[in-house]
Amino acid sequence: MSIKVKDLGKNQVEFSIAVDAAAFNEAIEKAYRKNVKSISLPGFRKGKAPKAMIERMYGEGIFFDDAVNAILPELYENAVKEANLDVVSQPDVDIPEISKEAGFTAVFKVFVRPVVTVENYKGITAKKVVYTVKEEAVDAEIERIRERNSRIVPVEDRAVENGDICNIDFEGFVDGVAFPGGKGDAFDLTIGSGQFIPGFEEQLIGHGTGDDVTVNVTFPEEYHADELKGKAAEFKVKINKVTRKELPEADDDLAQEASEFDTLAEFKADIKEKMQKQLDERATVQFENEVVDQIANGVEVDIPEAMIQERVNMLARDFDNGLMQQGINREMYLKYTGMDEQTYLGQFKQNAEIQVKSMLVLEAIAKQEAIEATDADLDEEKEKLSSYYGIEKDKISNFVPDEDLKKDIIIRKAVDFVKDNAICQEISEEEAMAEQAAKAEEKKAAPKKTAAKKSTAKKAADGEEKEAAPKKTAAKKTTTAKKTTAKKAADGEEKKAAPKKTTTRKKKTEDAE
Repeated sequence: MSIKVKDLGKNQVEFSIAVDAAAFNEAIEKAYRKNVKSISLPGFRKGKAPKAMIERMYGEGIFFDDAVNAILPELYENAVKEANLDVVSQPDVDIPEISKEAGFTAVFKVFVRPVVTVENYKGITAKKVVYTVKEEAVDAEIERIRERNSRIVPVEDRAVENGDICNIDFEGFVDGVAFPGGKGDAFDLTIGSGQFIPGFEEQLIGHGTGDDVTVNVTFPEEYHADELKGKAAEFKVKINKVTRKELPEADDDLAQEASEFDTLAEFKADIKEKMQKQLDERATVQFENEVVDQIANGVEVDIPEAMIQERVNMLARDFDNGLMQQGINREMYLKYTGMDEQTYLGQFKQNAEIQVKSMLVLEAIAKQEAIEATDADLDEEKEKLSSYYGIEKDKISNFVPDEDLKKDIIIRKAVDFVKDNAICQEISEEEAMAEQAAKAEEKKAAPKKTAAKKSTAKKAADGEEKEAAPKKTAAKKTTTAKKTTAKKAADGEEKKAAPKKTTTRKKKTEDAE
């Protein structure tokens, strides 16, 4: 096979594959044998109609689509390999002419991975924040541990107080009529939690187990049920029992119960050490991102939209997973926020563009520096994935090809390379916060761009979208490279190089039909 590749610019190329008449007719025959069992013609038993009669009845091109779709995928893959193309998009396929006598030629247009050349990636000066664990952070963690180790005890010797847990039966009425959703039995209500509408919980204070209480409240004007907005309501409440949460003292006994340490001082020192390690890792990642940012900002590259969209989808899946951990799916989130699917995906686009560009830059640096992934690196990576996902080490390759694992390793080595060759300027957390505040003020004071500077048509052409990104989306920039393989394994990510099924075009066939 001899493949001629035509450069169409902006990382798009075109090539064609010719299929001669003999190969095409052989494929047509196979398509006929595959489909004939489901075809009925007058005068013939189902599945027994001759190919010539079927073609006469339905047109000569009746089996063309199946024949083409049977031939093309393998030919396409072989052509891509022969031409050494790194395809990053689904191909656009066109078959201008097709016939039994001449066969056909398929013309493919695909986007390929951009070739990036990076200069001045050594000696980058970047700031690194020096974080220090605050004692109040350690104390807050001790309080969370006390909460986790608390126990519920009955309240029998006093009336209800703020913070108590009341188990109640209740029913609500508006104008003397019970309303839907206003009744509950054996409901545990923590007084002061704000679970119920304002004024409800406070009216239980001072009462006790076994009391019947009449609670009078007014629904807020912004209440979710239109029929109850601003309405006065009366609730009949029965207090079944009262309990409270009893927290253990922050002492050596707590340390022994919640850790392997004998004293509270040792436990707190361990907590502080672990917190400091997390802060140090955070500072390192921020420093890496800053270095890669500076390098990437000095590189111009046309990124195919398909690469950006793939990363958008990955970020969206990451965010979806975060929602699922909170018991919310994408459909529910869209309903709550009033977004449509396009806006939801669009919020990830800017971050996706940054990540893809960073990845391309790091790949280029790795190539220029001859950075490779050794067998030992691959073995270590499989050990980590095996431990993280609970998959047997020798089965990791069933989920992610070794080649993809090596690509991830090379990217991480490239990050380490530019970080190790950068100049680090350490600054305190207070200095970093002051700089952030100054940038925020500068941005706030900058004149806003008017709509007139970009027409609606231009916005549409540029794919400009609103930035309504939810907080805490997937980690940005270089940190995503560290989890790419894991995400592929978890999401079952598929390759996008195979051509879609093609509908053939042929004037003679259209006329016959």
